[in-house]
Amino acid sequence: PMHAFDLARLNGGIEVRMAAAEEPLTLLDGQEVALRDDTLVIADEKGPLAIAGVMGGEGSGVNAETRDIFFESAFFAPLSVAGKARSYGLHTDSSHRFERGVDAQLQRDAIERATALLLEITGGKPGPIIEVASDAALPKAAVVSLSGASVERTLGMALPDDEIVEILERLGMQVAANGDSQWQVTVPSWRFDVSIEADLIEELARIHGYNNLPVSRPNARLAPAMANETTQPLTSLRRQLVARGYQEAISYSFVAPELQKTLDPHGVAPALANPISSDMAVMRSSLLPGLVKALSHNLNRQQSRVRLFETGLVFRGELDSLEQTPMIGGLITGARLPEGWNGGRDKVDFFDLKGDVEALLALGGNLDAWRFEAAEHPALHPGQCAQLFFNGEPAGWMGALHPAARAELGLKVEVFVFEITLASACAGRLPRFAPLSKYPEVRRDLAFVVEEGVHVQSLLDAIRSQAGEWLTDLRLFDVYQGQGVADGHKSLALGLTWQHPSRTLNDEEINQLVDAIVTDGHTRFGAALRA
Repeated sequence: PMHAFDLARLNGGIEVRMAAAEEPLTLLDGQEVALRDDTLVIADEKGPLAIAGVMGGEGSGVNAETRDIFFESAFFAPLSVAGKARSYGLHTDSSHRFERGVDAQLQRDAIERATALLLEITGGKPGPIIEVASDAALPKAAVVSLSGASVERTLGMALPDDEIVEILERLGMQVAANGDSQWQVTVPSWRFDVSIEADLIEELARIHGYNNLPVSRPNARLAPAMANETTQPLTSLRRQLVARGYQEAISYSFVAPELQKTLDPHGVAPALANPISSDMAVMRSSLLPGLVKALSHNLNRQQSRVRLFETGLVFRGELDSLEQTPMIGGLITGARLPEGWNGGRDKVDFFDLKGDVEALLALGGNLDAWRFEAAEHPALHPGQCAQLFFNGEPAGWMGALHPAARAELGLKVEVFVFEITLASACAGRLPRFAPLSKYPEVRRDLAFVVEEGVHVQSLLDAIRSQAGEWLTDLRLFDVYQGQGVADGHKSLALGLTWQHPSRTLNDEEINQLVDAIVTDGHTRFGAALRA
């Protein structure tokens, strides 16, 4: 990369130096920047003219009135210019090249060629070349030792000595024999990526042909790893969600600050000092920003029924106290069933998502260790939000996106999301054999009328505490509000099943348990049996 200055607009000679703090410079694109003292600049006696290796300044740029041109062709060490362009919100061809390295011996040839082209096209007279260089600072030609034994050991095959020499010389390298199957290889300046023996062997493999290298498999005595039956593998969780119609998404760990603030306003995550772009400037404190971005991408391409999940790390806290937590999250929107002649057009709701989450958590065989409790989350709908607890400890969230959040994100459809700590989702119970009873089951259906604010889970817990050790199933099969039920109340229909392992239960025993359940429900929740 080269830069052209208008010679008439320069003040005295030019120099390469570090900028002074807050030193102003107007760039060629019209942007005004306040330079930092860690930025290398090209300057004249009056002030900075360009950010070295990035972009020139407007005040010394070539324009329609220019008559005399001053060419600058330089070598900048990659570390001296790395990240400077992005730190000023820039990305140029020059910074792209210099950050990755250029040939340190090409500058004189480049300026001669540019001058010849200019004279050929426009005419004029060439001026003198002024060269300023420090031999100590410029990279030296690398001299690397190579042995045939190392080539054979690394590639798994021996290459003939004459082929090794031929390949390296065809790549512009100077090869000098240093004994039997030993060489000293001088690397040309334009191959600054070659510095050690392994680099040379990589070049030999590339030119010889990877497809021509032998395939061998290592032999080892490996003991099979013991399977931990109390932990569900991640593959099982993935298969379960895929079986329920989800597709796995893989998003960046970097997200836009605005998007993260909308979906996780209380989350604290580190900001990147050198972000790839402005919309990937902070580490994610939740999986939801990446999933919502993927959802928007699909909705914009006419995919109205979307079910996505993702697993990965989230980052919470400052750098000195950073916590990295594996999570699993997902979202659903659109129709409950795929389009078809026998399928309805109902939209998904909170309970569709809850069913998917319960099916996921049930893989561990300890669904009774989980609790769903109504709660409030700033990004979730206050009436459709639940916090998940595992063995009494917070383990995740689920619910509908808040309408305000949807409006801010430009989503016109209802979206339901969940996010759970992966360690809790993978935790399971050791399977144990339990004999099947040969005696008949006894079932009773009870319909309780309770106030609308009573949580079903609390009622179920109370029933289990009174139902005795032989209760094998407790199921909520209907929730009703309307005619026959007082305003502000709801009817909960429950199915209770008992079974004794060694004898038949009689009606008297069951009636005593039912009476205890009804009495406790009335005392604790004001529940009454529905007439």
